[in-house]
Amino acid sequence: METQDKVAGELSKLLADTYAVYLKTHGYHWNVRGMNFHALHGMFMEQYTEMWTAIDLVAERIRALGQLAPQGYAAFARLSSIKDGDPHQDAAGMLRELVADHEALIAAAKAAREGADDVTAAVIDARIDAHQKHAWMLRATLG
Repeated sequence: METQDKVAGELSKLLADTYAVYLKTHGYHWNVRGMNFHALHGMFMEQYTEMWTAIDLVAERIRALGQLAPQGYAAFARLSSIKDGDPHQDAAGMLRELVADHEALIAAAKAAREGADDVTAAVIDARIDAHQKHAWMLRATLG
């Protein structure tokens, strides 16, 4: 039971970080500017839509492990290490920041995987795969 509680705690951090990156990506979708506006606007939408679905899967896995999923901005702020985005920065700054955020999500997911049962590990592995892909797309866009 102690291992499940630890895994659920790490998943709660992953959930909070994912929600923070979801919010930042959605905000950058609204506020990106420049020559590549259309492409970035669309890519950000694809990424925040994918994360929105994943948030529910991670929260439900926390519940399956017997813990309550954190909810609300205050709870997420206590758990998350992700900083709010700056809508005034240029597109390249947004991209660089999101790359770093996805790398942080990958690290958080790997921390949550330690001691996880097979079902939880599969959920986490899917998150690692998704965040690696998001980071790759963002890095490739930076050039």
